[in-house]
Parts: sequence; C-alpha cells; structure tokens
Amino acid sequence: MNKKIIIADNHFVVRIGATLILKSYYKKMHQDHIICNTPSYSELTNRLLKEKFDLLILDMNMPGSPSLKMIKELKEIQPELKILIFSIYGNDIGLQYIIEGAEGYLNKSSEEDKIIEAVESIFEVGKYYSIDIVDLLVASMQKKTVLSSPIDVLSEREKEIFDLFLEGYGNLEVSNILNLHKSTINTYKIRIFKKLNIKTIADLIRIGDKNKKN
Repeated sequence: MNKKIIIADNHFVVRIGATLILKSYYKKMHQDHIICNTPSYSELTNRLLKEKFDLLILDMNMPGSPSLKMIKELKEIQPELKILIFSIYGNDIGLQYIIEGAEGYLNKSSEEDKIIEAVESIFEVGKYYSIDIVDLLVASMQKKTVLSSPIDVLSEREKEIFDLFLEGYGNLEVSNILNLHKSTINTYKIRIFKKLNIKTIADLIRIGDKNKKN
C-alpha cells in the first residue's frame, strides 16, 4: 500500500534534500509513495486538517509551533499520524519529544541510509529508536517509580476521555463535549482499551472505581 509522507522544515535545503532522498529511494524500490513538504507550522496544520498522512518528518524548531506541545496538538488532528522528529539537537532533547508521543528521533547530521532506515522502521514496526535513544529510555524508566494507578499510562487527553466514559457518556456525546470528530474519539477509545488491557466499558468502569478507592 502506498504511503503519504510530509516533511515539515523551514530550511529549504533540508526540506528539499530529504524529499529527494526519499523519492529516489522509493523510485528504485518501485514504490509510489507520495512525498511532499511544507515550510511552516501553520501550513502543516492546515494540510493535516485536509489530508490524511501516514508519516510526518518534523523539525522541532518550526516557527510558530508550540514546541513540545505540538506533538499532542498534531496527534489531536490526526491520532494515527506517525511522527519522526528530525533535528540538530542531541538525543536528550529528542527523547523529550518521544515521551510526548513522537514515534522516533533522528539527528539531521545522519547519513542518507539512516534517514531511509528510520522511515522504513516506522512503517514496519511503528517506531524508530537509535541505540542511544534506547539507552536513554531505559535510564529514564529506571528512574521512575512504580505507577500508582493503571490509568497513569494514559496521556492527558486519554485520561480526559476516560473520565467522560466513566461518567456514562457515549462516543457521540464525548465528541460533542470535546469538539472532536466521533471517529477521533473512537480511535482514542481503542487506544485506551489497549493500554489498559480491557475490552468493554464495564471493564473501564471497574478500573475507574478501583482508582477512586485508592
């Protein structure tokens, strides 16, 4: 199946260079992936509202962007969008964006084959972590205490939707309350069920009641 990739970077050379690298590679592989680019955050959000993309290659320094908060913002527009951070900053900064929900981080000094490797990894397994990022993730996890509640695995938006389900609201009502598409709420519901390892609203209520008692 053909994929749609969008590269968001305000530097012309980086934006066009990455586009050409990927187009050349997929042409050799006889794959007709659609690869486009955008120079600004406002144009990026507008395009995401109009078009569905499989992968976003994103510079964390896009003018007008809310920095770390942009991962959550972009995922709210397209929950299934995979995001690969592409930046000049070190792995420690990249890790912060992964914790926020990005699927991978790649330094702009990386060779051509690493760019292709990162993109292919996200398409194949859903994420791309370099060895250095994995080491940082492990160190970060070792510093964390045991989760005080099962719902601590949920993002802030997921917790918000969890609470609304707990109050008895259905998908349509939640979508109206949060001003999000019903399909978006359903995607969040699937994600919440998967993270909590549950199958029904009854299971969700059970976890919610147990959490209140604790």
